Amino acid sequence: MLLGSASLDDLLDRVDTVNRVSEQDTRVINEVRTFKAEIKEREAKLTIARAEQERLVADRAAKRDEIRNQLAERQQLLASIKDQIAKIQAAERAKQQQLASQAETRVSNDFGGNPAGHYTGVVAIAMQYLGVPYVWGGASPSGFDCSGFTMYVYAQVGVSLPHNAAMQYSYGSPVSKENLAPGDLVFFNGLGHEGIYIGGGQFIHAPHTGDVVKISSLSESWYASTYVGARRL
Repeated sequence: MLLGSASLDDLLDRVDTVNRVSEQDTRVINEVRTFKAEIKEREAKLTIARAEQERLVADRAAKRDEIRNQLAERQQLLASIKDQIAKIQAAERAKQQQLASQAETRVSNDFGGNPAGHYTGVVAIAMQYLGVPYVWGGASPSGFDCSGFTMYVYAQVGVSLPHNAAMQYSYGSPVSKENLAPGDLVFFNGLGHEGIYIGGGQFIHAPHTGDVVKISSLSESWYASTYVGARRL
């Protein structure tokens, strides 16, 4: 730079130029260094983001598999429950058929000495509707509730009853549990439910939603514990 200078002014200009170039080089170098640092920082963040994404994908895949497994277990459980329900329903149908057969035999043998008199026929009539579904407010063979059932059956022998269990309890005369006879009305649950006694400690009734007209025993826990009394019409 000294040898190439033609004069002192030229030398000074050259030095100034070199200084400016050096400052620019330093700035560029610093910018490059800063840029490289930013790149490394972004690469590190990207690596972390990719790892997090991979973790999220793995978590979701695991949850998906877990959900699939739970779904399979629930489907298996549902199939098992349906199978159990089908078995229970089949057993209940078989039980009802047996009870109905026993009741028909018993009623046919006992009608002559039944103190319920000319209303003994209501038992045979009631037995015709075994299996009819419970329908709240129902009082026809398309569906019965408890008082609708007794009202409909007794109407077939010319006895008019209100469509209300508590009101029916005021009809006829009281009869003790020990002296029950086929055709007597039996009441339960604070007069919220009733049925028709068919002998042998059993009665026929329309129990509740989801069930059908069926035969039950007075000794079954719920009926035994909620028994109110009986009326003979």
